[in-house]
Amino acid sequence: MANVTKTGGCQCGRVRYSAQVDPSNAYLCHCRMCQRATGGVSIAFIGLPKSDMTWESEPDWYASSPFAKRPFCCECGTPLGFAFDEGENMDITVGSLDEPYGIEPHWHFASEKIHESWIDTSGLPRKRLSEHVVLSNKWIEATGSVPE
Repeated sequence: MANVTKTGGCQCGRVRYSAQVDPSNAYLCHCRMCQRATGGVSIAFIGLPKSDMTWESEPDWYASSPFAKRPFCCECGTPLGFAFDEGENMDITVGSLDEPYGIEPHWHFASEKIHESWIDTSGLPRKRLSEHVVLSNKWIEATGSVPE
């Protein structure tokens, strides 16, 4: 698959980036460090060479282990990726992309830590944000619209 240019950043907009990514390098990480770092049962990443990543505004970095660090925004807390201290590659979080739609995972990493009941949720009932009238109205009153 060919590389595509993707932009992204944190929730508050303080940290921004542009990256050349190959969508076939998208995967789900289930390791306990990623679960704890994100508060989720897994994290969606895309791997890429560090040289294909351009930070338009620098992130903060957390040394999450003796040999790796994670970019994030200290203002809003958005996790933005993962990088070993040594090596040419890194990962960015799919959720921090401006347009994450259409990116699909191609493998699972740390599969021994998968929470199986969270993998296939297609049979669960779905509720749109617009169906929660009280919350939708709060967003509209505060900002003029509901979030994307």
